[in-house]
Amino acid sequence: MRVAVVFGGRSTENYVSRLSAKSVINNIDTDKYEIVTIGITTEGKWFHYIGNTNQMSEENWHEYAEVNTEGKIVSGFERLEREDIDVIIPVLHGPNGEDGTVQGFFELLGKPYVGCGVLSSAISLDKAYTKIVCEKEGLQQCAYRVFSRQDIEENADRCAEIVERELSYPCFIKPSNAGSSVGISKASNHEELIKAFNIAAEYDYRVVAEAFVDGREIECAVLGNVDPQVAIPGEVIAANDFYDYSAKYFNEQSRTEVPANISEEQINEVKELAKRAYKCLDCRGLARVDFFLERKTGRFIFNEINTLPGFTNISMYSMMWNKSGIVYSDLIDRLIELAFENYGERKRKYTI
Repeated sequence: MRVAVVFGGRSTENYVSRLSAKSVINNIDTDKYEIVTIGITTEGKWFHYIGNTNQMSEENWHEYAEVNTEGKIVSGFERLEREDIDVIIPVLHGPNGEDGTVQGFFELLGKPYVGCGVLSSAISLDKAYTKIVCEKEGLQQCAYRVFSRQDIEENADRCAEIVERELSYPCFIKPSNAGSSVGISKASNHEELIKAFNIAAEYDYRVVAEAFVDGREIECAVLGNVDPQVAIPGEVIAANDFYDYSAKYFNEQSRTEVPANISEEQINEVKELAKRAYKCLDCRGLARVDFFLERKTGRFIFNEINTLPGFTNISMYSMMWNKSGIVYSDLIDRLIELAFENYGERKRKYTI
């Protein structure tokens, strides 16, 4: 079976994507699969990558492109269109990869692909719309407000007054569409809030303000299509003030614990909540669902969902499944099986 691994992306998470893809390729069963690698640069150029996995993490990784007899770079689009590609694994994080845009392209190609579809991907990456759907499902969430970039540009002080009145300090300001905590700030006063608004608005045209939750960060790995399963939950213990980009990838004092040190009753509760979030957002294949366990009340508060979570062999998603009895290479096998299963389930009639 020929598998296309698509990585990189026109996103702030291009580097993280390359690390995930490197791990997938190094661990996939090459007796079962032949790998074709498609790289996407931060400028949005697609090409057939022919370098090795170690070169993926280099700054000049995009120079390892296949060149045809005429000396032109082989297009990644053309390579994916060929009939010999059986299934696609998008190892892409954040906008232009996790938001339904690439999934739409795969749909047009008519090829099976790992992970959520167009609608689910688009809603799940957008924090504002995720909250709307999960609110309808009845999941507990923190108080929040949504502002447009135009709102902030025209009257940031007015936006800040609304946050101060309805959410108070401290609070978190986030771009609605972003991953890996890029563009997120914690604000403790008016000046910090204005600065946080401006930072978040650089990354998306919608900005979400959230009330602070004094809680532990509990994460759940979900796997499946119409009947999803949830792994043993894990806990994130951030070295920084919150689990920002630096804490996730560069601060060695940040750590994770799998399983999370919570009761059996809490484990069952959060697993059921994760499954509810997954199903109400119409997820397929995989997702990581994140919650806060509020210290004062013991309530689980839904935080966010990641439909293409970090996927190295030491990422939380794979670690939680490893503790639940599915090793990394078998997890890749299962995701490919689910891609074909989902492709069959969602076929449509196109003739009248």
